[in-house]
Parts: sequence; C-alpha cells; structure tokens
Amino acid sequence: MKKYENTGSKDTRSGFGAGMTELGQKNENVVALCADLIGSLKFDDFKKNHPERFFQIGIAEANMIGIAAGLTIGGKIPFTGTFANFSTGRVYDQIRQSVAYSDKNVKICASHAGLTLGEDGATHQILEDIGLMKMLPGMTVINTCDYNQTKAATIALADHHGPAYLRFGRPVVPNFTPADEPFVIGKAIMLSEGTDVTIVATGHLVWEALIAAEALEAKGISAEVINIHTIKPLDDEAILKSVAKTGCIVTAEEHNFLGGLGESVARVLALNNPTPQEFVAVNDSFGESGTPEQLMEKYKLNHQAIVAAVEKVIKRK
Repeated sequence: MKKYENTGSKDTRSGFGAGMTELGQKNENVVALCADLIGSLKFDDFKKNHPERFFQIGIAEANMIGIAAGLTIGGKIPFTGTFANFSTGRVYDQIRQSVAYSDKNVKICASHAGLTLGEDGATHQILEDIGLMKMLPGMTVINTCDYNQTKAATIALADHHGPAYLRFGRPVVPNFTPADEPFVIGKAIMLSEGTDVTIVATGHLVWEALIAAEALEAKGISAEVINIHTIKPLDDEAILKSVAKTGCIVTAEEHNFLGGLGESVARVLALNNPTPQEFVAVNDSFGESGTPEQLMEKYKLNHQAIVAAVEKVIKRK
C-alpha cells in the first residue's frame, strides 16, 4: 500500500482561513460573514486585508444566513462562518427556506464539528449536521480530512455555483494530503488499493483509516482505503467499483451513524450491489465533555475500531 506521511499536524480550521485569505486576493466577489468568532474561524487575515468585504454579524446566526442569501442577489459569493452546531441546527429553517429552497450561492462553513470539539461538551458537539444538510435538495456537503484538503475545498467552493456546506474542526490533526492535489467536488480519492475489504472514511477518520490499513496489512488483510471528502454528491462509481473487487466495506466517520456517510453508502449498495457493511460512527447518542483523544477512544472512532470492524465484516462475505 502507498504510505502517507504526516508533514506537520495542523488544525483544519486554519486550512479554511488560508483558503479564505487566498480567495480574498483572487476573487473580489467573495465576501465573509462571521457570527462573533473571527479568531475561531481564522478570519483574521481576510478581515485585515478586505475589511469592506467582511461583515461581523454578532451572535445572530439566523440573521447571518439571511444576509448571506441577500448578498448573492448582487453577485457576491458569501462564505458564512461559525461553529457547526450554530451553522446548521440553530439556523436550519433559514438555510432551508432562504438558501436551499431559493438555490442561493451561499457557502456555509462550519468549524468545531463532531466530538473533537472536546471539552465544550454535548451541547456544542453536533453529530447530526451532515444528515441535516445532505437532506436539503441541491445542497453540496463536504467534510475534509486535513489542513491542505480544507484549504483546497474552500477555494474550490468559490467556483462551484449553488448552496454548499463545508465541515471542518478545531483540533490539530495530521496533515498528509499533497498541497497541490486538485480538489474535485464529488470525486473520491483512492489512498491505497487493496483486495480484501474497502474502507471509506471522511474527515478526521481518514488518517485513522490509513493507520488501520497498515495494521491490517500486518495481519495479512489487504485494505482499500478511499477518502470520501464529498458526502453529497457521493461518488457512487468509486464505491461500487471498489466493493465489486473486495466484497465488503467499512465506513468511518465522526458523526452519528444515523444520517451520515455510512447511511449514504448503504443506500448506494442497496440499490446497486448489496454488500456486507460495518459502521464506525457514534451509535445514536450525544457526546460529552472530555479531550478529543478521550472522546474518540470512548466512542470508538479510531483505527482500532476500524480494524475490529474490518475483521467483523470480512466474516460476513
């Protein structure tokens, strides 16, 4: 299998900030809106360099979505920024009516997603956001795995017309994807080829999937690892091509197993090629306060859990 190396751990939200800095320089139609979280969303450089295109809305997320929708009418490309919980759950009605239903070119950018928000606890650790957003007609849903991919996805979204949700996080995680790798919305990335099992992972679980593949290789199990950065539209072709070879699949995500990547994959398999599948995801529960490392271990969102799921699903072939 191809070996990927951590070139220096970084937080994915800083990848978003770097992407916004670049967009500010190259696309004058890009504007940024923030709900009182400039530092947390890494909007500092954009605000400093383009104050006329930065709007501090304050703790008024629903108003932020409405303003963003209005800005698109004049040809602007608004990127909104706040925590994932406030980007989706708190303002779902506004997103549905003013953005999705109206097909507005708004980019909803969400940091501090999932359990790795850590010590802030269950009230802030949204594990339902992918499900909420993927159910909206016409909504593109992206969940990036590291700094480089988050930066690339941010830049790519400016050229993509239509409502989109970009999900990333707070913790420092391995940065392992190539800085010059093209980001193509809706196209999965093959990280390593294998013959015994397919592992499709998204977000912070992609790195864990690569570690799991190495551990499985030592056990004589050949794992194919696919980075699913776009949950919607899903790359059905890549998934079906892989399972046709391996005969079983494990999905891995930092999200509730209800409504997440795993369910989307299960739909594709049920309609085209029913295949044994195991889920590495949160099992229908809220999170709790703790360090990201403690929570990922307790809720079994790590490479050990992926290895266990692979060993289980292979027996079902």
